[in-house]
Amino acid sequence: MTAESGVVTWQGGDARVIERSRDDPEAFAELFERHADAVHRYVARRLGTEVADDLTADTFTTAFQQRHRYDLRRTDARPWLFGIATNLVARRRRAEARRFKALSRLPAPADHEEGVAERATARAGAQRVGRELATALAALPARHRDVLLLVAWAGLGYEETARALDIPVGTVRSRLSRARRTLREALGGSDPTALREASDHA
Repeated sequence: MTAESGVVTWQGGDARVIERSRDDPEAFAELFERHADAVHRYVARRLGTEVADDLTADTFTTAFQQRHRYDLRRTDARPWLFGIATNLVARRRRAEARRFKALSRLPAPADHEEGVAERATARAGAQRVGRELATALAALPARHRDVLLLVAWAGLGYEETARALDIPVGTVRSRLSRARRTLREALGGSDPTALREASDHA
């Protein structure tokens, strides 16, 4: 295992694990061990921790069922896994929109109420996600939000996001540009790429 630019990479790549699992299904557990935490964090930021457990399990169940179709030339399975997770999130668009809208209505904590406010925010599964950010995310078209959050919260590059969503890289760029422009306007000019850092507290 090595780490470069904050991204964990594994000797031999995920493709070798998936290939082995085609004859030895138990080998697929290694893929879960490598990536389940990252998938869980991504889903939790979008739908909350209560839903994340089930959707993470569903993501890897689906991946296991589809492992024979995986392109073994792709050594990193993260785009594939995050693509599956994003498709599962898409089935709960209304729940995601309700979550962001609820976060946007959270009161700003007063100093003497800090402990209570932090517990309430934690129950919502989104510590320190600003109300303005939640409002802006809820207002984004779903296809733009998917691209933005795969880049900002899943840490995928443009080409990886394109593979995850099965769309051209040019479409990723245009949707991301529009999403960032919308967020800049909603956040009073703040750089929406700060979502990458903010996501650590979501």
